[in-house]
Amino acid sequence: MPDTWVLGIETSCDETSAAVVGDGRVIASSVISSQIAVHRRFGGVVPEVASRQHLDRITFVVDEALKEAGLGFSSISCLAVTVGPGLIGALLVGVAAAKAYSYALKIPLVPVHHLEAHLYANFLAHPELEPPFVCLVVSGGHTSLILLQDHLKYRLLGATRDDAAGEAFDKIARVLGLPYPGGPALEELAAAGDPCAIPFPRAWLEEGSTDFSFSGLKTAVINYLNRLREEGTSPYLPDVAASFQAAIVDVLVEKALLAAKKAGVGKVALAGGVASNSTLRRHFEKRAAEEGLDFYFPEKRLCTDNAAMVACAGYYHYLAGHRASLSQEAFAHYPLVPCE
Repeated sequence: MPDTWVLGIETSCDETSAAVVGDGRVIASSVISSQIAVHRRFGGVVPEVASRQHLDRITFVVDEALKEAGLGFSSISCLAVTVGPGLIGALLVGVAAAKAYSYALKIPLVPVHHLEAHLYANFLAHPELEPPFVCLVVSGGHTSLILLQDHLKYRLLGATRDDAAGEAFDKIARVLGLPYPGGPALEELAAAGDPCAIPFPRAWLEEGSTDFSFSGLKTAVINYLNRLREEGTSPYLPDVAASFQAAIVDVLVEKALLAAKKAGVGKVALAGGVASNSTLRRHFEKRAAEEGLDFYFPEKRLCTDNAAMVACAGYYHYLAGHRASLSQEAFAHYPLVPCE
């Protein structure tokens, strides 16, 4: 039986989630209220709508998480909440709720960075995993390479200079006329295509760079489609999707391996919403094995936004003595900086 139970709260975008995690490794409950059906008619997440949905669901998911875990508030050692980055209105709902629970129940509150939480999802999926390792965190809003030297001691090795990979997936999905959410729809379409059919460019940037850039690739896909339409030719969309996906996956994987080599570590990990992409997971696993690296990734339910990963990261902040006051703010833009 775990000694320390952490209640996590996550509302950074369009998932209202609460979870109870023991000792940073044992998931006692994980409740996620998705807003996909609500936002699908708009073709993407509408911030104001997302905030209202969080307001409507937050107390329900917290109650359900405790019920599913079979615990009461008296068993909770601390509350962990995502404070940024994300949609500011959505974040404020989670932070305000966490502060209210903390004040009323006299439970310590710890702030968690959203990227940090995604990285820590790997500890839930692999209880044997320990630092150091390099993690590729890739989602709709972020594409980052993070070296976790020890718990809460990390260094940013690379990041996107423009579009995040997930953002590029979603934008091209819309161009191809695919439904929301675009990333999974594009992956499904790509399964019927040839990833070598169209030689879309790979943005390697300057030699040795571990940064990313996907805006040029996005433009190349749009120009390719426009050129075919001007010629009166209909594109074979599965090939477009597969070739575009391959161009992103190749760059993500090779730069992650380069970062691990530069950092001198023997372990690499994957996290974030785009980490649920099966092609990315398979290719990363294959290339890591070829390079003699151990590869870790969470199950798909821990890739998308969830409170279990927030509770996991929160546990290590709690052990380190980190606490948030009742004046804790939320941040739409929140740089990832090493914790001392």
